[in-house]
Amino acid sequence: MLKKEKIFVLDTSVLLHDHQAITNFKNNNVTIPITVLEELDKFKVGNETKNFCAREVIRFIDKLSIKGSLQEWISLGKLLGKFRIVMDSQPKLINAENVFSAEKNDHKIINAALYLKEQEPKHIVILVTKDINLRIKAKALGLMAEDYETGKVNIDDLKGASSYGIENVDSEIIRDIFIKGAIDENGILGDKKEINGYYILKNGKTSSLAFYNHLTNKIERIEKEFIYGIKPKNAEQTFAFHALLNDDVKLVALQGVAGTGKTLLALAAALEQHKSYNQIILARPIVPLSNREIGFLPGDVNDKIGPYMEPLWDNLKFIKSQFGDNEKKNRAIQEMQENGKIVITPLAFIRGRSLSNVMFIVDEAQNLTPHEVKTIITRAGENTKIVFTGDVHQIDSPYLDENSNGLAYLIDRLKNQALFTNVKLEKGERSELANLANDLL
Repeated sequence: MLKKEKIFVLDTSVLLHDHQAITNFKNNNVTIPITVLEELDKFKVGNETKNFCAREVIRFIDKLSIKGSLQEWISLGKLLGKFRIVMDSQPKLINAENVFSAEKNDHKIINAALYLKEQEPKHIVILVTKDINLRIKAKALGLMAEDYETGKVNIDDLKGASSYGIENVDSEIIRDIFIKGAIDENGILGDKKEINGYYILKNGKTSSLAFYNHLTNKIERIEKEFIYGIKPKNAEQTFAFHALLNDDVKLVALQGVAGTGKTLLALAAALEQHKSYNQIILARPIVPLSNREIGFLPGDVNDKIGPYMEPLWDNLKFIKSQFGDNEKKNRAIQEMQENGKIVITPLAFIRGRSLSNVMFIVDEAQNLTPHEVKTIITRAGENTKIVFTGDVHQIDSPYLDENSNGLAYLIDRLKNQALFTNVKLEKGERSELANLANDLL
């Protein structure tokens, strides 16, 4: 029995997530409903990533149209399938607009897929969308539907510092590390050896915090130390500070639940190194609450974005509070704010910039798409260090999940690279109450 070929029907959310999605289905055929083309037209103006993706998709389809009519199957290229646009058509058996409601684009997209399913009985028609509810509606009408899988990672593979405890290390080895500060690796780490990896070497109650330096093939001892008034409270925070202050590592990912100190540590490390950079930039993506754009909020642009940036200001205020008003470091922070050397801003406001000679901290990075993370990193110029912080389980964007967000994608793709390291913070240090909520709620 011959295996049925597949036809994938792409929703707008997929194309705004990845502008190259049309060519990512191997030798299978791909279609988009005409309604999706109309939605892309609405997104084409603007400076956000979704606007860029919309423009790129439109340009790509325009090039395809040179080969022939978009209502007919057009080859996508060697080893790829074909592409066409499905016009608004009413399926005969089940009509989504009759079942749910008329004049809603989601239901027109479902109808296009249902129509295609009737017209192409020798093919398996699958609706692909990042919209979970749209997938459920499609399945309720007997239509196959799935998430866009390209770029998804297995978060179980996202090991961090706390995953690298090594038991039963010879006590003489631990003693040598304490005395010498560094020793040859000599197989001590076994199959857990990883470029820029962090470890807790243990022998009973004796232990040592360590870092594997691939440049020297040595295991180096790490000590806890105050950084701009902040002292690490656990091994993971100590590892984070080491990564943030390591000049050989230009890209750092700090992942962990709320209250583990990710943003605070990144900011303290940046302030400690402020003389090494022309500017410190803290940014975070704005994800509107309840899917309402910030335009609904009262006031001017600063009033609208203020609530989203407040958590970053809170961390800066906390660090300042570690010093008296007349202390040198307190005054230094004040001067940096006044002369623009430290900037807190929505991520959208720095898009398009060339990031040279800066320490760039991106908070809540789990709300970015893989493409957005790539765009940020490719902006890095000379003497720039980029830090992404976030919790891969705490997603605010309706079209991302723990497996497809930009932070998880970054950690998965760049592990074991010389310029990158990842530290996973698991122990909450905000308060006993916050820890209780993270553990039990």
